[in-house]
Amino acid sequence: MKSYHANEKGYYGEFGGAFIPEMLYPNCEELRQNYLKIMAEPSFKEEFDQLLKDYVGRPTPLYFAERLSNKYGTKIYLKREDLCHTGAHKVNNTIGQILMAKRLGKNRIIAETGAGQHGVATATVCALMGIECVVYMGEIDIARQAPNVARMKMLGAEVRPALSGSRTLKDATNEAIRDWINNPVDTHYIIGSVVGPHPYPDMVARFQSVISEEIKWQLKEKEGRENPDYVVACVGGGSNAAGAYYHYLDEPEVGIIAVEAAGKGIDTGESAATSALGKVGIIHGSKTLLMQTPDGQITEPYSISAGLDYPGVGPMHAHLFTSKRGEFISITDDDAMQAGLELCKLEGIIPAIETSHALAIFDQKQFKKDDVVVINLSGRGDKDLQNFIDYFKL
Repeated sequence: MKSYHANEKGYYGEFGGAFIPEMLYPNCEELRQNYLKIMAEPSFKEEFDQLLKDYVGRPTPLYFAERLSNKYGTKIYLKREDLCHTGAHKVNNTIGQILMAKRLGKNRIIAETGAGQHGVATATVCALMGIECVVYMGEIDIARQAPNVARMKMLGAEVRPALSGSRTLKDATNEAIRDWINNPVDTHYIIGSVVGPHPYPDMVARFQSVISEEIKWQLKEKEGRENPDYVVACVGGGSNAAGAYYHYLDEPEVGIIAVEAAGKGIDTGESAATSALGKVGIIHGSKTLLMQTPDGQITEPYSISAGLDYPGVGPMHAHLFTSKRGEFISITDDDAMQAGLELCKLEGIIPAIETSHALAIFDQKQFKKDDVVVINLSGRGDKDLQNFIDYFKL
């Protein structure tokens, strides 16, 4: 049977692997040799599950969005990751990785962040465990996500601006990798998405898989079946999506829908729709689809959402796209913003702009009346209020 999970070498089909400088080999290799063993330890599982329950607030509800469902004539469920401690799914992964780092004897943590949610989630677990934390963030993202920067500093993290390139997520990742090369022994790099060299895409997906694990039993309670007809998530790097898809990857009857940021339109030159615009290449240690010039220079992505303007996509998603297991839809800034506002007014939930992209698919795709469509509500909109204010002149 064909599987859409990573193989033992960290490949999803042709995508994945570990394309890293020699200096990073010991770090990645130490992690690769240990991550599955550590995750299988009963004491690890127990501590991870306990923290997810008592600290993060899991399980998160699977909420039937009645007014939204009535409007679009299908059954829409929202998986409420916005209700996690820190306001997004990111903390599922940072809890797992901080426990991993402790067991590997690391006493310093670095991370990269775009929208700031992963930075906040990393700073949070470092505060919880009393471990030094440095977060790299693009200078432009620091400006547009000021509340999250303040939160990281309040939690005791040092926020270092990335001043090169487009001064956004890609550049913050470059800076974090440089730091890791310079501090290989005592430092663990908590990558925030299903990107980077093996074992990160697989490890992060496993930590996030708690999302689809819960969807299965919650849907069984509500609909009498574990499998929805469709599971929908926004994709930048794609960790919230990987978590929502994880237990459904090899269930062909479950439709997988990935929603990317078209920015101002796919053909405008201001977009982050990697599936439509990307070619095979290597970024941040992994072979995947990425937006690049004909001579292989990475092009600058654009999205109104700070969490989706990554020029590549995780190797799992690249494989879901090229194998046609996943259906990829691109949503413009304008459509995403309108969909976000619609959720506020119909359901009393203010979503992150990232998530708003996933909510915007109903004008592009028709569903049947009895279809069960689960949308991963990956984050809450507090961090984006200024964007909403500016956009809608509130």
